[in-house]
Amino acid sequence: MKPWLLFAALAVPVVAEPAQFTSGPARVALVELFTSEGCSSCPPAEKWLGELRDAPGLWREFVPVAFHVDYWNRLGWPDRFSTRDFTQRQYDHAAAWGTGSVYTPCFVRDGAEWRPATSKITAAKNPAAGALTATYDGTVLRATFDPVARGAGENFEIHAALLGAAIVSKITRGENSGATLRHDFVALAVVRGAPATDLALTAPKIPGVPRHALAVWVTRKGELTPLQATGGWLAP
Repeated sequence: MKPWLLFAALAVPVVAEPAQFTSGPARVALVELFTSEGCSSCPPAEKWLGELRDAPGLWREFVPVAFHVDYWNRLGWPDRFSTRDFTQRQYDHAAAWGTGSVYTPCFVRDGAEWRPATSKITAAKNPAAGALTATYDGTVLRATFDPVARGAGENFEIHAALLGAAIVSKITRGENSGATLRHDFVALAVVRGAPATDLALTAPKIPGVPRHALAVWVTRKGELTPLQATGGWLAP
């Protein structure tokens, strides 16, 4: 082999394969936590959520997502992970429950208000829901859902959240002033759209996010209650 041919071969970049995640047929629970760095009651809830990193059922039996809300930012500490859209999602849940009030920390499991101390994340035997498959290359997500049963004219909607983990925040103002907080499964960017379509999803430029994961769930179009979920850790 000529030297220049060898150099050309060595210079070819290695293209990483897209990440792919698939649920089993049994329903996987979507666990949401609405939280804020400006809320003094939230660190214990976030600690509990973070401990799910080592739980054997992670991604296979449940998918956790922490949505940071912005209504506590007025207390003197602007939460860099909070967005108005995440706050609106919590208000949408509250409206579905027949109440107009919201609070933190607030856990939601499969669209229903939930308290971890009173029940397990998943049932002893989850009912069959169908297979949810997602492929993600770092910029584009594509997901499909094959339900166990489908009604006539039923439309589905794919939701995906790019998550940050192993995040450390030093709080200097507000209710948690002086505390060092650790966050996992933090929603950084969220997208939704029709199944089997390309959905643009990229990580925002937020410093101090050493690890990423992907959470994907499917609902009937226009609804909040998930039918199936999947996800997993992303390669560095």
